[in-house]
Order: sequence, then C-alpha cells, then structure tokens
Amino acid sequence: MAARKGRPPVGSSQHGVPAGAGRPAAASPTSSSAKATPAFTRPALAPSLIAAIVLLACVAIIDSSGFVFARWGVTVLALIVLVFAVRGKTWWAAVLMAAVAVCWNPLVTVPIPGQVWAALQILAAALFIVVGISVKVPREADAS
Repeated sequence: MAARKGRPPVGSSQHGVPAGAGRPAAASPTSSSAKATPAFTRPALAPSLIAAIVLLACVAIIDSSGFVFARWGVTVLALIVLVFAVRGKTWWAAVLMAAVAVCWNPLVTVPIPGQVWAALQILAAALFIVVGISVKVPREADAS
C-alpha cells in the first residue's frame, strides 16, 4: 500500500512519530503540557444522565400503565446514584437520591396528581443532572 503524503500509513500507531511536519509540538503525548489524570472520577454521571432522559421522556405517559416501568427504572437509577454519592461522601446528594427512590417507588406508590407529578419529573431530571456532576469519588476508593 502506498504511503499517504505527510501522514503515517493507515492503521499505524501514532506512537514514536516525531512532532514535525504535520503536528505541532504541544500536541505530542510526551510533552510536559500533557494533563495528568485527575484524583477523582464521576461515576454517577452516566446513570444520572440516563435517569434524566427517562424522566423527561416519560412525562407524556404519566397516566398510562407503562409508567410503572419508568418508575422502576428511575428508582433503580436513583439507588445506583445513591451508592456513588455515599462512596463520594456527598451526603446531601445521598439524601436527595433516597427521597427520589422513595417517591418513584412502584411498589408503595405516593398519591400525587398528574400535573404535580409532571412538574416533579422535570425537577427530578434537573436534580439528577446536578447530582451526577457534583458527586466525585476519589480514585483510591475505586481500587478497593
């Protein structure tokens, strides 16, 4: 296969290629300006975003029988985020996620009218996003 002009061959690794013709020196992975790995992770971000999507998507089906599945999903995701909040010692987030898990619990339902429930869905979606961004778990806690 013929080499491409100014670029390494297709499928080759970028490691060991000198920073010269096509790349600036700052983009080199061995430069001193490379960012270090942060001391924390945000493990609650993915389940929080999924829960926010479920909450916003299911506002339209609040009065249908399929809403039970949305309640199960939100409850499970709230408990997952609750575990990450406890691991990250973000206690206010743990309390709020416990409250969401109780309110969206499909086994023991909380009697809330439809319009209030729709507003709570949007509020809980925003809460999930804030908690997902706020909860930081130290990396050394991940190893144990």
